[in-house]
Amino acid sequence: MKQLESCIEIIRNSTDIVALTGAGISTESGIRDFRSRIGLYKMVPESILSLDYFYSNPKEFYTFAIEHLYHPKATPNRGHEILAKWEKEGRLNHIITQNIDALHQKAGSKKVIEFHGTMKTASCQNCGYKYSTEEMAARKKTMANFYVCSHCSSLDEKERYIKPDVVLFGDAGEWFTADGIEHILNVVNEADCLLILGSSMKVTPFSIFPQYKDPDAPMVIINRGGTPYDFSPDSCVIEDSIGAALDEIDKHL
Repeated sequence: MKQLESCIEIIRNSTDIVALTGAGISTESGIRDFRSRIGLYKMVPESILSLDYFYSNPKEFYTFAIEHLYHPKATPNRGHEILAKWEKEGRLNHIITQNIDALHQKAGSKKVIEFHGTMKTASCQNCGYKYSTEEMAARKKTMANFYVCSHCSSLDEKERYIKPDVVLFGDAGEWFTADGIEHILNVVNEADCLLILGSSMKVTPFSIFPQYKDPDAPMVIINRGGTPYDFSPDSCVIEDSIGAALDEIDKHL
């Protein structure tokens, strides 16, 4: 209870919150995470989400991705809704997410950095033509080489592979550039509070972002499980449901 009261006080006094979100905020919308005891990596090796695997086994990759990473019917939960509410109120400035499900945007959040990309679309790796994942799923049912771009003039078939717009192991996404990282670090540094939600903060470079915050900015961490930042002197930690914890905090603001 004392921790909750401390977190309420921190959020109440913050006007430039930056939220760092991971899979734990989406599990409350029925989306399976990766690293928990019932996560996807208990089912399959991490290598299935590598660039090498995608190019070597595009059909198998898409079978896995469409079944386990694409959740068009998932709806935002209370945690997503409160973050969107706080953004509208001018309390929250940015969300930087590891998630690829677009639930923050569905909830109404506008200032979202999808650090690991999105499963909503896929792009030809040569010409850049974009397909919706719904379109890719339809192509998969009717075309043998559905993962080869139909709009591209390259004679090299592999150059025309259509890859989901997610960051795979061995991959580089939109934000994995010097300018992209610099922008994120500036956003983090300008925050007067970091809100870490549903992430173990063990995957680099995402895990290093809190190290660039203002030394005077506190951290509120809500996660079922530990993070490397739990024992920082400026951290307030709640191990509970994100939706329930944020709802309780919001009631007291």
